Amino acid sequence: MTPPPAKICVFCSTGDGKSPAHLEAAGSLARAMHAHRIHLIYGGGTSGMTGKLARELVALSGPDSVHGIIPEGIIRAERQGVAVDEADRQYGKTTVVVDLQTRKKTMLEEVIGGGPGSGFIGLSGGFGTMDELMEAVTWNQLGVHNTGVCLFNVERFWNGVLSWLDDATKAGFIRDDAKGILVAKETPEECLEWLKGYIPAGTRLNQTLKDA
Repeated sequence: MTPPPAKICVFCSTGDGKSPAHLEAAGSLARAMHAHRIHLIYGGGTSGMTGKLARELVALSGPDSVHGIIPEGIIRAERQGVAVDEADRQYGKTTVVVDLQTRKKTMLEEVIGGGPGSGFIGLSGGFGTMDELMEAVTWNQLGVHNTGVCLFNVERFWNGVLSWLDDATKAGFIRDDAKGILVAKETPEECLEWLKGYIPAGTRLNQTLKDA
């Protein structure tokens, strides 16, 4: 039986950012995912970095390669007037869910159902991106999933988080083995390679998505 394709959930901003490097990074990640036949799971937005990532991968790999998951209450804010039924040709499949927590759980289910190399990547973003990233990390620590979480560190964007990670580990709030759930890489290829080789720590809990 042919294994399912790898599925990577990417968290990032619906804005462009002030530096053009952030939008360029979204495009470069899409190209790398296409080269490795990896499918994208994302938040369903059509603007900024999210839109750039989805559009470029659909253009390269086709609409079946992208699945956006968006809460009903924020469709107007995150889809910039693009109706869900019109978006499949440009942004891939879109699933509308009831709220943000359901969005995150649906994203996780998609990643869990993916083949080897599946996981999570964080591009540059704000509060929402950070919320999604940290929930993915926490679910790994709880044993809900076995995939890594990689920060695509564009222009040292994530250096502050990496410093906090070091400090929290040194202070005894994060175990040494748990620290390895979240890493940063400088290129799309490095992110994809790390996710492919990720091995979860052996000291995690054994919860399921139903427990989360």
